[in-house]
Amino acid sequence: MYRNVILPAAWLAGTIIGAGVFALPFVFEKAGILTGLFYLAIFGVFLSFLYLMYADVIIKTKEAHRFVGYVKNYLGRFAGKLSTLTSIIGLLVSMVVYLILAISFINLLAPSLPDLYKVLIFWFISALTVFLKIKRLAFLEFLVTAAIIVIILIIFVFGIGGFAAKAGALPLFNPIFLLLPYGAVLFSLAGRTAVPSIINYFREKKDDLKKSKLPIILGTLTPAIVYLLFVLGIIGLPGQISQDSVSGLIGNVPVIILYLLGILGFFSLWSTYIMLSQEVEKSLEEDFKFPSILSALVAVFVPLILYFAGFNNFLALIGVAGGVFISFEGILIVLMWLKISRRSPSIMFKKMNPILTYLLLLIFFVGIVYALTY
Repeated sequence: MYRNVILPAAWLAGTIIGAGVFALPFVFEKAGILTGLFYLAIFGVFLSFLYLMYADVIIKTKEAHRFVGYVKNYLGRFAGKLSTLTSIIGLLVSMVVYLILAISFINLLAPSLPDLYKVLIFWFISALTVFLKIKRLAFLEFLVTAAIIVIILIIFVFGIGGFAAKAGALPLFNPIFLLLPYGAVLFSLAGRTAVPSIINYFREKKDDLKKSKLPIILGTLTPAIVYLLFVLGIIGLPGQISQDSVSGLIGNVPVIILYLLGILGFFSLWSTYIMLSQEVEKSLEEDFKFPSILSALVAVFVPLILYFAGFNNFLALIGVAGGVFISFEGILIVLMWLKISRRSPSIMFKKMNPILTYLLLLIFFVGIVYALTY
């Protein structure tokens, strides 16, 4: 049970749980509690299907590829280049999101420090990591996930007592902000990059690859449950709900807890930020043949340039990252799966209703249009 289900599911859940959770309480408050819960539940289920589709593509392809390689193989060279470009842009946008969040977490430790210094401190430490070529550490990724879960549980404990009283004053459904949670929820549940690792894990064990189905489903749905705890805790705290959730904690939890959250949050953001920067470097070097130093310069300086150019609205950036880039990835996965499923029966699905696949395409397309126009 542990090796076949819990461990691989934890890999996927660990990849998914991240900065996106901090946008959820605000969008839930604006769109309505029931609206937010609907998005969290529906996207949890839909992304489970999507990751199973991607697993199907990986299993049925003899050669191992990165995501871009699968896209090139099944959808053509142009689609492959486009997916590479959008992936890099999406990573850079995500890095700007982490720069913005760094201000909020450092604010818990040093509230009198100007925001400019907070951004530059976080950026400088991350830049040193990139230029010194410090490699990703598996145990660090585990600690990051653990830190975020600890933050969520602490906030849940402090806020759940006041949830019932405060939730009664919030709307259950607000049609004006009906689509507001789309990008934020999608961003918060993104975890496509972990699917190949799960498939390779079962391959190395020489186990039935169908057994990867349950951990993929559990690994996608578990973060949705964890996120729900966070939303309930934040809503239950006194005061207004801030866009990043973190700013609203000041004055509502003990100072020692603020310091603990600030330290855990800073290191979790930093480690994830350097992972994103390394992905940008790797894509530029491998897919666009950039020189190593140039790819490093792009990964280090472009997020900071974007931030100071005015791309510093936390909620808007998360909406774009989820609504445009992750939706586009979803469309590519569905199209690849449709193409490969015509050649041989699906491994992950006994039978797939065609309506569901086209519904996924429609939802992702609507999300892209909404994110680009609003």
